[in-house]
Amino acid sequence: MDDYWLPTLLLLDSTIRLATPLILAALAGLFCERAGVVNIALEGKLLGGAFAAAATAQFTGSAWLGVLAAMGFGWMLAMIHGFATITHKGDQVVSGMALNILVAGLGPVLANAWFQQAGRIPVTAEGARFPSISLPLAESARAVPVVGSIYAELVSGHNLLVYFSLLAVPATFWVVWKTRFGLRLRAVGENPAAVDTAGISVPWMRYRALMVSGALCGIGGAYLSIAQNAGYLRDMSAGKGYLALAALIFGKWRPVPTLLACLLFAFTDALQIRLQGAPLPLIGEVPTQFVQAIPYVVTVILLAGFVGRAVAPKAIGVPYEKDR
Repeated sequence: MDDYWLPTLLLLDSTIRLATPLILAALAGLFCERAGVVNIALEGKLLGGAFAAAATAQFTGSAWLGVLAAMGFGWMLAMIHGFATITHKGDQVVSGMALNILVAGLGPVLANAWFQQAGRIPVTAEGARFPSISLPLAESARAVPVVGSIYAELVSGHNLLVYFSLLAVPATFWVVWKTRFGLRLRAVGENPAAVDTAGISVPWMRYRALMVSGALCGIGGAYLSIAQNAGYLRDMSAGKGYLALAALIFGKWRPVPTLLACLLFAFTDALQIRLQGAPLPLIGEVPTQFVQAIPYVVTVILLAGFVGRAVAPKAIGVPYEKDR
């Protein structure tokens, strides 16, 4: 029985691992977009966090310092985005794309200058990566049919950042919907003039949302380079920031539906990895390029079918001009 379910469990296990950076980036986007700031720069912040984490962890031999460096780098990019779009009221999409392009080029150049590895940063120092965590009684539970295998294969065996990303979902729900900060955050994204009338600084609230967003993206990037993988590679985020933004829109800017959308996209990604080179029933072997496109095709189909029903915050993408 367990042997029969094992391939499915392994597929779901891979789904959780692949969903982790999507979840963190999507939650990052939720904070700033609920405050009215379009954050297409999620991709660049993920990639920048991956670079900062790998470089710092390799230099210091500490995965924790790598995460802190990634959070700091993400925070810095968020402040640049805020300076351009909040302080100077620039176009938020243009600013986000500029950051994506900047980080995509800056990372490999610095990596090549510091490590001479053709733009790569191999993370080989002891203690520079987050290991998998075996939960209590995981090995003993394998003897229990079905439930034991689920606990041992699906629940146990992930690294700390995977568990953090899953806990971040209810934490985000509580912060955004159950706290005074969250109420003000949502109000800034819906009616910034009313918030300003109440004596609350709209720019400061949006800057605070970007700070949280940058930190979460940094952690997601750190996961890519020092948890899921063992180093930094050029463009290793591979569009995950854009997929996270699509999941956020598909989830209607709410944490739990966004989580489900991230898991769906990660499932298609895990599935395409397993389908590469494998013959399909009645079809035969499918070109690898077609299989690799599955997650993106699913994203386009879902957004084309459902994005019209998702109502964005009313003030999203609109720079706030205070009445004088």
